[in-house]
Amino acid sequence: MSDPAVIRIKPYHYIHILDNNLNVTRVEVGPQTFTRQDHEKLVTGPEAMVMIPPRHYCIIQNPVERKDGKIALDKLNQIRVRHGDEEIRFEQEPFPLYPGEKLFGKVSPLQVVAPNTALKLRCIRDYTDGKIKRVAGDEWLFEGPGTYIPRVELQVVEIVRAIIVKPNEALRLRARKEFVDTQGNKRKAGEEWLVREAGAFLPMVEVEVVQTIAAYVLTDKKALHLQSTRTFVDVFGKERKAGEEWLVTLEDTETHIPDVYEKVIGEIKITTLTSRQYAVVLDPVGADGKPQMGKRELRKGEAVFFLRPGERLESGIQNVHVLDSEEAILLRAREAFVDGESKRKPGDRWMIYGPDDYVPPVEVEIVEKRRAIPLDENEGIYVRDLKSGKVRLVKGQAYMLSPYEELWEKDLPAVVEELLAKGNAGKDAKGQPQARNKTRAVTYRTPHNSAIQIYDYKAKKARVVFGPELVMLGPDEHFTILSLSGDKPKRPHVIKSLHLFLGPDFTTDIVIVETGDHARLSL
Repeated sequence: MSDPAVIRIKPYHYIHILDNNLNVTRVEVGPQTFTRQDHEKLVTGPEAMVMIPPRHYCIIQNPVERKDGKIALDKLNQIRVRHGDEEIRFEQEPFPLYPGEKLFGKVSPLQVVAPNTALKLRCIRDYTDGKIKRVAGDEWLFEGPGTYIPRVELQVVEIVRAIIVKPNEALRLRARKEFVDTQGNKRKAGEEWLVREAGAFLPMVEVEVVQTIAAYVLTDKKALHLQSTRTFVDVFGKERKAGEEWLVTLEDTETHIPDVYEKVIGEIKITTLTSRQYAVVLDPVGADGKPQMGKRELRKGEAVFFLRPGERLESGIQNVHVLDSEEAILLRAREAFVDGESKRKPGDRWMIYGPDDYVPPVEVEIVEKRRAIPLDENEGIYVRDLKSGKVRLVKGQAYMLSPYEELWEKDLPAVVEELLAKGNAGKDAKGQPQARNKTRAVTYRTPHNSAIQIYDYKAKKARVVFGPELVMLGPDEHFTILSLSGDKPKRPHVIKSLHLFLGPDFTTDIVIVETGDHARLSL
């Protein structure tokens, strides 16, 4: 179909006409009635002009060149076009597209940036923005509220939304590169810090949000144990050395958000002492805040305290030692100190007698708790003097060991132990023979009409006790074991006994008699 000779162009429409003689394409704009010549050809149209309403824009590819507000022509009167370039046009009168120009996409509304949001922009070609020189690759934020006016030199990377920092929360940030933040602080690449202010926080392009940190709530019964990972100044304005440990309590703050250089070791519960309790703290922290290694500190109730880093309790929380009238505590001095009017030297031993209650100072070690031993006339104990080594027998009284005395165990031969077990015939709850208490005096009931021999190895004397009698051995005395013949016919060493009956009125034996005629009789 041949092109019409007469073309009626409506208002706000245009056509492209090719002059075959000059090989140049020109634009005719309506309203008009255009009569086409024979050497002319209709290339495009009629087409509606591009209309950009208020607060809209469009992108034109291969835009025409303009000089002093007019379209630039080359020497052949052909419209000059910036090939491969783009141009953004905003609200204006309707305009036609010149030969070579293309509308990229469609007419779009300007992007409105809401409050607490921002556009992350990237420069794709160098340009000057007022007094700021932008270089390709630069990134920055266009913060709302506002209307973003696009440029061909810029690319919208993403929409950045503000992070809401709630009370008792903080944002942990990391610098992607070296820059100066909004507060004027110089940040180095890889550096981390916290934003503690509650509200909306819009991270800059140079910042990476690592995580949201919740605060630890401190009470009068709970503290926070922290450790420094490097030397820095904490939120309380105190310098902390690398590896240093400390506590944050309710006296410091009600809530605490650990800094980037603070490592939370754990939560420490409060230690409570009643009026009848005490505790010994090892390596206590001094006034300078440093542990006093090797020292011990006594803390009496009523008291409440937190164990500082490095401190620990010796044997936990202990009860006050309450003594009745028959009890005492044996003490030993760890180091030299003054005990009232007495000067104690290391290793000294003494006793505190009841009735009383006692809390040992740190210079004193409790060896044991003693009780008076009640003894009947027929009961006794062996007591050894630690200074001289002498052992003596104590009987028939309630006896309390002195500081330099201890109970001594008397060992007996196995045969004697067996014979004593048979003679005493005591049994425990399970029906088994009771084991002998070696610190108790050895006693033996000598039967009627019998005798028992006891030998004192120290005095080198023997004594004989006739029954009935209760024999009690001294520390150096031992029973004489009798080995008697027995059985029929008689065999030696059949009977083992501690006592010997006096004169039995009969005895039995088997006697073999041989007669003269060699007859053998068993009588």
